[in-house]
Amino acid sequence: MAEKGKRIYLSSPHMSGREMEYIKEAFAANWIAPLGPHVDAFEKELAEYVSVRGALALSSGTSAIHLALLLTGVRRGDRVFCSSLTFAATANPILYVGAEPVFIDAEPQSWNISTAALARAFEDAGRAGGLPKAVIITDLYGQSADMEPVEDLCNRYGVDLIEDAAEALGATYRDRRCGSFGRFGILSFNGNKIITTSGGGALLSNDEEALERARYLATQARQPVRHYEHTETGYNYRLSNVLAGIGRGQLTVLEQRVAARRAVFARYRESLGDIDGFEFMPEAGYGQANRWLTALTVNPDLCGMGREQIIDALEAENIEARPVWKPMHRQPLYEGTLYYPHEGQARKSIPLEGREGKEANLNDRGELSISDDLFEKGLCLPSGSNMSIEDQERVIEVIKDLL
Repeated sequence: MAEKGKRIYLSSPHMSGREMEYIKEAFAANWIAPLGPHVDAFEKELAEYVSVRGALALSSGTSAIHLALLLTGVRRGDRVFCSSLTFAATANPILYVGAEPVFIDAEPQSWNISTAALARAFEDAGRAGGLPKAVIITDLYGQSADMEPVEDLCNRYGVDLIEDAAEALGATYRDRRCGSFGRFGILSFNGNKIITTSGGGALLSNDEEALERARYLATQARQPVRHYEHTETGYNYRLSNVLAGIGRGQLTVLEQRVAARRAVFARYRESLGDIDGFEFMPEAGYGQANRWLTALTVNPDLCGMGREQIIDALEAENIEARPVWKPMHRQPLYEGTLYYPHEGQARKSIPLEGREGKEANLNDRGELSISDDLFEKGLCLPSGSNMSIEDQERVIEVIKDLL
């Protein structure tokens, strides 16, 4: 049994040991500031891994989404369709450019964007003569969305697709890597991701001309003249050479990290999967998830305990666990935006605080909102690739002791 006082984090950084080689190279060459040979090499290695023509290393995944929206021509007053079950960083750049988000529910098979709800949103927008300028879909908790029907819808209506694969590096969809779909793919290397640069992200695309434009905007839109000349707004979004070196060291062990997280998920499911009321996030048959986080739903009517009880019990033992993402249409920031549930008619978003279970999922029109249900019951367990079996057994023991 692991030491009780040791903190077990939800998803802590896991270094390979090779990072210091690249960091030392950067220091020896005095390439400390943004840009440099590690940045160039990291971009090339990322593009090769994901199988796209180019990659742009940036300060965050959020900055990559912002640039993608600018490059797809999203402007003030435009609409952008966006997954509702995601972290705020997916949606907030829509506000950066002055556009309006329209949130789309999840589906039960993968917890990713509901293609049925997305199709209804497109139909309504087409009839009203106001198609969105872009669609942002999230590959949730390391599993790809069902990209084929999503791409078909976007192509049918002539709308650019942005794939937020911030949580899904190393996952696949029909033998293609997450991050390779749509006009732009997004990656994140935040400290809790499957590989990390401590902070950072990347913009991926087969549109090399657009990537060059993004490179220009991300370096303060500086004109190529001797003095500092600026004719339009730019951004300080580039990744430093030192952090890119960390990323290169991390990328060498990505496949091992995916295998380790999948093993963590498998042990949880083997130990807890027979508990009535516990349902683990399903793996869709169209690809392989990286299992960035092990997520499940807890039905208190069946197992006699709620999600919050489990989180509290784990925290009492110095173990971090979290609810699944609170959907964007439930966030006070986005109150009043349009939301398309998996089944039912579109409605204006309401935070719905204080409502639980089916009461929050079904309104008087028979609406079925999958993301609401997942938020009410969903739990993320510690899932780091550096978790020992003893640490994981400690988590499992705390949960079983509640029964």
